[in-house]
Amino acid sequence: MREIETLLFANETFYRAVADRDMDALEGLWSVAVPVSCLHPGWPPLHGRDEVMASWERIVRGPAPPAIECQAATGHLIGETGLVTCYEKIGNEWLVATNLFVREGNGWAMYHHQSGPASQPPDQDMMTPTPQAN
Repeated sequence: MREIETLLFANETFYRAVADRDMDALEGLWSVAVPVSCLHPGWPPLHGRDEVMASWERIVRGPAPPAIECQAATGHLIGETGLVTCYEKIGNEWLVATNLFVREGNGWAMYHHQSGPASQPPDQDMMTPTPQAN
């Protein structure tokens, strides 16, 4: 259970860094050991750390950075990989996201983020995240 909590903390740290517009924290969260990729809604696929970090720079340093709230995060461990699915609330809109992490040193580093429109918001009973191990 502790590993799932650590994984979910890394995921929450990602969303906190975006909310705080903290590029140093974002740089520290993304993997330096494995290839990274990102699929922002409506954007083409981004590959490589430089391209992915430049996209986050444009988002958080832009004139109107989105206020993204992570809701209903669920984590799974697959060997040295962590998978987190969650909902993202941006204003009145809901997205669903997948975040992949890899074990690096004593923590988790993100190597893939993908989000896109959700057909509906999460059920109310999902709003309090419950760690799940698989």
